[in-house]
Amino acid sequence: MSKVVLGSDIEAEVNAAMADMEAAGAAAPSRGARPTVMPGGEPPKPAIRGPRVVQAGREHRTGRVVSVGPTDIFLEFGPKELGILARAQFPEDQVPAVGAEAEVVIDKFEAAESLFICSRPGAVQKAQWELLEPGQVVEARVTGVTKGGLELEVANHRAFMPASQVSVERTPDLSVFVGEKFRCEVVRVERMGSGNIVLSRRNILEQERAQHAEALKTKLEEGQTVEGTVRKIMPFGAFVDLGGVDGLVHLSDMTYDRAGYGEKAVEKYVKEGQRLTVKILKLDWDNNRISLGLKQLVGDPFQTAAANIVEGAELTGRVTKILEFGCFVEISPGVEGLVHISELDHRRVNTVAEVVQPDQIVACKVLKVDPGTRRVSLSIKATKPLPQVNLSAGPGGGGKGKDRPARTAEDILKDSPALRKLREKARHMQFKGGLG
Repeated sequence: MSKVVLGSDIEAEVNAAMADMEAAGAAAPSRGARPTVMPGGEPPKPAIRGPRVVQAGREHRTGRVVSVGPTDIFLEFGPKELGILARAQFPEDQVPAVGAEAEVVIDKFEAAESLFICSRPGAVQKAQWELLEPGQVVEARVTGVTKGGLELEVANHRAFMPASQVSVERTPDLSVFVGEKFRCEVVRVERMGSGNIVLSRRNILEQERAQHAEALKTKLEEGQTVEGTVRKIMPFGAFVDLGGVDGLVHLSDMTYDRAGYGEKAVEKYVKEGQRLTVKILKLDWDNNRISLGLKQLVGDPFQTAAANIVEGAELTGRVTKILEFGCFVEISPGVEGLVHISELDHRRVNTVAEVVQPDQIVACKVLKVDPGTRRVSLSIKATKPLPQVNLSAGPGGGGKGKDRPARTAEDILKDSPALRKLREKARHMQFKGGLG
């Protein structure tokens, strides 16, 4: 088992919190009896003959199982070197058989029985003050919240856990943990003075997540529908915890609507801590990337409304957004079309707000549908009648044509380009003849 290594910033955090606890009298007198302490601050340890490995300050040895009883397992390390550990530390399907080798951690040596008291590496032990060592996994109960972390009780002593070591993610309110029991790793034990103990839970959680991630790699497949918890919201999407690994639901795969960009846009659809059902779109284990989709589990509103959204159809919709170049109109739930500023009215429009306002209900005509890009072009002016135009022969309506009836736009459109060219040519000929 690897020891939790605290950085300089966390070390400073621990020292500052310890100083505050000492100043406030937070470190209460220990209720348990203290063992005899050597001048160096550590209790005496029996020597262990033969090969051994020291990990995180604890002695690891490998022995051969010589007896498996209903409550205890006996091991032999060498001539006249026997060890004992509790069978309850092994699941029933993992109890070692006689003759098998097992790695154990040496807790202490009972001279009266000539036995090494052992435990399984990583097993949660009932903590005892004289056996506490850095790297040991113990169970501790949260008793309160202090400045910079949690206060816990272990081996009838008060212990401290920095806020950064409580969880993998930042927890704003640490009071939610009061009264709970944690599997913790001992980071530091100071037996001098009042006796300070520093614990960490983060390393335990990271190891569990790594184990779950390895198990999920064999279970997850593209196209599967799984459940997860929203762990973190970012401007481009949300990270979802699938039970050991995180996947990303990009904003473009969250909704069919025009969601925009930013954390506020994401929070319109998901919240931190929310349980979600998502679809696995892509797995990239080499780069530890999982792409998830939320909108893929609901019907595509564009396809649902495709029967009504055809070119030439006249529809009614609600103005959802106004921009400089036009406005978006929702013509069906989840389906929006663009009305360009040139399609707002027959007259020249300077600003979109002159014609429409947000949430206004308008009639529009479908000009073009592009299923590939999911774009719909609309026109509002196509639903309005053409304006009446009063044209006369002379400026200001005077001249020879002042008594002539006004021509409508339909009359003007009846003139062909060829006819207009002939009329223009005739005027030039008359003008040249006058000069001659």
